[in-house]
Amino acid sequence: MPTKNPVDVRITKFKNKGKDVSKLREKRISECVELRKAQKQESFLKRRNITLSSLPDEDALSPDNSEPLNLRIEDIITDVNSQCREAQTRGCQAARKLLSKGNDVPLKEIIDAGLLSRFVYFLTMDDEPTLQFEAAWALTNVASGTSWHTQQVVENGAVPVFINLLASPMLHISEQAVWALGNIAGDGAAYRDVLIECNVVPALLARICPDTPVGYLRNLTWTLSNLCRNKNPCPPLSAVQQVLPSLIQLLHLNDKDILSDACWAISYLSDGTNDRIDIVVKTGIVQRLVELMNHKDLCVMTPALRSIGNIVSGSDLHTQMVIDAGVLTVLPKLMRHSKATVQKEAVWALSNIAAGPCKQIQQLITCGLLPLLVDLLRNGDFKTKKEAVWAVTNFTSGGTVEQVLHLVQCGALEAIIDLLQVKDAKVILVILEAINNMFMAAEKLGETDKLCLLIEEMGGLERIELLQNHDNDVVYQAAHNLIDKYFSDADHDGLHVDATQDVFKFKTSDVQRTFEF
Repeated sequence: MPTKNPVDVRITKFKNKGKDVSKLREKRISECVELRKAQKQESFLKRRNITLSSLPDEDALSPDNSEPLNLRIEDIITDVNSQCREAQTRGCQAARKLLSKGNDVPLKEIIDAGLLSRFVYFLTMDDEPTLQFEAAWALTNVASGTSWHTQQVVENGAVPVFINLLASPMLHISEQAVWALGNIAGDGAAYRDVLIECNVVPALLARICPDTPVGYLRNLTWTLSNLCRNKNPCPPLSAVQQVLPSLIQLLHLNDKDILSDACWAISYLSDGTNDRIDIVVKTGIVQRLVELMNHKDLCVMTPALRSIGNIVSGSDLHTQMVIDAGVLTVLPKLMRHSKATVQKEAVWALSNIAAGPCKQIQQLITCGLLPLLVDLLRNGDFKTKKEAVWAVTNFTSGGTVEQVLHLVQCGALEAIIDLLQVKDAKVILVILEAINNMFMAAEKLGETDKLCLLIEEMGGLERIELLQNHDNDVVYQAAHNLIDKYFSDADHDGLHVDATQDVFKFKTSDVQRTFEF
């Protein structure tokens, strides 16, 4: 039998772990769920086959032009290793074109031939800008490969040279360096930190000014977002504090690509402990993030919602700042969104708010979010239902008796009972925890027997009894404990609550969807 209940595992992630268990019921859950871990689909960690916004002659340098059609590795090696500038330029251009075509590109052959060190050497030739640019482009495409490919670029000394190139007076060369550094940063925390240690952040931020072209800013924002990624370890706090003011500046532009990557950057920086969330919140960006949750483009709205979801997983103060910024007026729209992924993230954010104190739970009720939550419990896709179940459990853990009553009156009890048939053991455990919390509320008013009758009327007792045959021992034990504590003292078979008579303070109506003490 497992030694630890999965629900207990989630409880260890409460912000005040170590306190009395009964007090923990009133505290926020900051579980790092799949929603946070999922990689965004709108942008890739690495990119190749690019078209720069600042090319001086885009047609001449486009990777899609028709020549050379027959590129031979042997010819490229010969040209790159020659002492003739014209041949070197021709070889670098042929290499970057070859590395820009399709998926089956000869990266290893280029590396094994020792060409990377030559490309890096060409980066230093300020008096040969065409050669410099072609070499930079070739290295960018190599760095867009696997971690091993990126490693070869770094080990050949490209990082400090690329950082130096950020200051190039030739915008297309500087932008190419931005792109290469973005690919290196996108490889993971190790190379991200290598770049930060080489002072890449101030060098990048120095390129942000009023006359910087929008296309350049798109590439730069994407690179900054890669420098904010990854949690093991998180980016150094010094770098976070350096980059945040510029991210805030970028978040007030109107270009959707810039907004998207800037929002993703904020989502990465807010995906952590309360002290890291606090650094983000203190910039005053919460109001703008809530505004961007209303953005017409999904690529902006999604990371803005993710950022807000992260922030409300922090302290009660962080959550209240988000509420005060108007998030509860935006969430209903997102909970009705046509895309299930948006519904799921919106409910996840709601579940974090529901894990707060009863004051914040009341604000959920006042803004009319509970009927929407129950509707998604019944009709959402399974991943959304999972988050909605957590929202119910959080709500019943910290809510007052009256608030729990209101939740049940909205149909939440019936909805979670219907979900007891799912195969996901963790979801079942969370539902049983919610039902147990409802019983705790009923006990405070001496209405336990009436709640037992209501659950039986809804078919819940039969389903809980069946869970005693569940393959998962923890599910079996949780179901057994619930029945043993609340259903074993009296025989309720054949009894029904008469909705037409005011016999009990606890009564049902509307096909047992509501009750009240």
